[in-house]
Amino acid sequence: MGFNIDKNDNYTIVSVNEEKLDTNNAPALKSELVLVSGNGERNIILDISACQYCDSSGLSAILVGNRLCKNANGTFVLCGLTEAVDRLITISQLDTVLNIAYSTEEAIDIINKEEEKL
Repeated sequence: MGFNIDKNDNYTIVSVNEEKLDTNNAPALKSELVLVSGNGERNIILDISACQYCDSSGLSAILVGNRLCKNANGTFVLCGLTEAVDRLITISQLDTVLNIAYSTEEAIDIINKEEEKL
């Protein structure tokens, strides 16, 4: 499966290295996010810059990551949206629910700001 996990001090970056986030690989992404969260990580950055396409299964996996972080009093940030995926997220109004960053650096800034509030 095409994921990279990069653990840092106060966050973990999960990068999807697939062109599509759909029914074929979304369940594996959900499992990966559950594992990362189960290992005590409360802040997750999901980098989907390689994804050109996302379907409802992909959106479901993204929402699982968001819920896991919320339940752990952490922060979930989605970053690297392509135009097509960005449009889908806007249409499904998930842009009002999710933290969205355009780069990993911006995502890290969002998490660091949230951590400072604690």
